[in-house]
Amino acid sequence: MARIGAEVPDFEVEAYHEGEVKKIKLSDYRGKWLCLIFYPADFTFVCPTELEDAAKLYPDFQKSNAEILSVSTDTVFVHKAWHDASDAIGKVDYPMVADPTGKMCRAFGTYIEGVGLSLRGTFVIDPEGVLKTIEIHDNSIGRSAKELLRKLGAAQFVAEHGDQVCPANWEPGADTLKPGLDLVGKI
Repeated sequence: MARIGAEVPDFEVEAYHEGEVKKIKLSDYRGKWLCLIFYPADFTFVCPTELEDAAKLYPDFQKSNAEILSVSTDTVFVHKAWHDASDAIGKVDYPMVADPTGKMCRAFGTYIEGVGLSLRGTFVIDPEGVLKTIEIHDNSIGRSAKELLRKLGAAQFVAEHGDQVCPANWEPGADTLKPGLDLVGKI
């Protein structure tokens, strides 16, 4: 299973993006930050609110040298149907990954065995393919794209300023902390 500080496994998957089905690999995004948003299923209640929220901030993610991939166990054809039928999902410009076998969900620890769906999981991966953040929680609780963007910014700041760490609620431009040099990277 994917772990903080370890390189994530590479996957070749199908995605619905820009009106067509594409084959992509996670390694295609090396050199960029990557935010994975796992969600339970298309045509549900909370999921479109989250994906629309991420779509609204997608230009900010792109300005931060980051890409978003949403991931569910639905097929690319279900993603297309949802994209065509939903005003909220129609705003999604980032790739919608299909993981009908659950292989990718299992690797990231979000797969619900016996149900065939994913938990809500959010992951930030650095340009070298190393996992920096994990957030997994109950499917009844929606997430905030603004908070994901904040965590991305904090991960980027720490990557650029290895002698500093970001406190709770840190925003770009706010004060950071400088722990003893023997603790950096071990906290």
